Amino acid sequence: MFRSVTMGLVGVMAFGSAAAATAYHNAISQIEVQDLDGLVTEVVEPKDPSDPFKDQAVNLLLMGTDIRDGTNADIGGTVSGMRSDTTMLVHISADRQWIEIVSLPRDTFVDIPSCKLPDGSQSQPYRDKFNASFTVGSGGTDMKYAAACTINTVNAITGVTVTNHAVVKMNGVIDVVDAIGGVKMCLPEALHGNPKSARIDLPAGENLLDGKTAIQFLRVRKGTGMGLEMGSDLTRIERQQAFINATFRQILSAETLADPTKTFRLINAALGSLSADPAIANPGSVAGLAWSLREIEKRNIIMTKVPVYDTEEGGVGGLGWGPEAAEIFARMAADQPPEEVVLDTPEPAASGSPSGEAQEGDAAGDAGGDAGEGADAGGDAEGTEGGDAETGDTSEADGTATEPATPKPSPSPEVLLDGVCA
Repeated sequence: MFRSVTMGLVGVMAFGSAAAATAYHNAISQIEVQDLDGLVTEVVEPKDPSDPFKDQAVNLLLMGTDIRDGTNADIGGTVSGMRSDTTMLVHISADRQWIEIVSLPRDTFVDIPSCKLPDGSQSQPYRDKFNASFTVGSGGTDMKYAAACTINTVNAITGVTVTNHAVVKMNGVIDVVDAIGGVKMCLPEALHGNPKSARIDLPAGENLLDGKTAIQFLRVRKGTGMGLEMGSDLTRIERQQAFINATFRQILSAETLADPTKTFRLINAALGSLSADPAIANPGSVAGLAWSLREIEKRNIIMTKVPVYDTEEGGVGGLGWGPEAAEIFARMAADQPPEEVVLDTPEPAASGSPSGEAQEGDAAGDAGGDAGEGADAGGDAEGTEGGDAETGDTSEADGTATEPATPKPSPSPEVLLDGVCA
């Protein structure tokens, strides 16, 4: 769901026509801009105002909401208030070689910092489940303050500074999925949702999820198949990550990017469902980010789970983060790749000098030096042209020695999440 919002922009950049530019600007105008200046405690200033993403890592916080208004009420039923549903921290590396996505479990007990509220007052710091930061920050009604409080909480509990953000409503997923012609998933077993919470029944094997089916797939928590028996938000995160990975692969495929009509539909659907910061809502800066991601390998889109354990606070059950979580976020803050990432390896350089001149210690030596033990003043003719066939010496006639290139290790086979088609 969320990554399609960012990656859908790649498609329009691939065309570069006047029609594409017009469609892009029409779509971007639909975004609700959320300027959180003065509300977020840590702000990263762009290095280059004309391209705020250039040469720097991007930490994009994507927040899904469970607001039950309008068509959202048709999906999940009418419920008052403003709540966070799924929250993902997306790290885009500075060199644009990998993207890491970490889902933040909403039932994790965390310390929520003081946040500015819509009425001008400040909330008091307190401890609660993570998704409460969205509710308390909103004051019940304001999405901008809800986003700001959630960002402040993420900054505090992870040590990763959020550079950008976007908020997506439930109904935004439907148009995005339909715009790319549905999302193909290969389920390891049949999935049947409890009709009281989500109306979905899918057979094992290949399925093409349309928008309405996709939103139910993302929402369902109880039923049978793919962990639904547990009724857990953690197993739901696994299914959501599989869906997002499958969506990303489809968006990057030629089937989507080579079809201008499908691309334009995707752009309009995705951007029309967003509330985002000014940089994400700016055509030029987003275009720069999208273009920089054009050559990223699909295998380097990494979905990372936060290690958790069951716990209880104040008689209420929830989750705590294992000690490995700190390592994940420290690595992310330092812009270091997870171990699954396969990076480009530069070719080994020749050991001789770039100019081809002999260096101290070279086999040939210089004109005034010792030509080598056992060699006459003119050098051994047998060993000076093309190397000694018997010894295998590959030194060239000008004295430059080259080393054989070290073969690159073959990358390990990619392990796909359950539900993602090979």
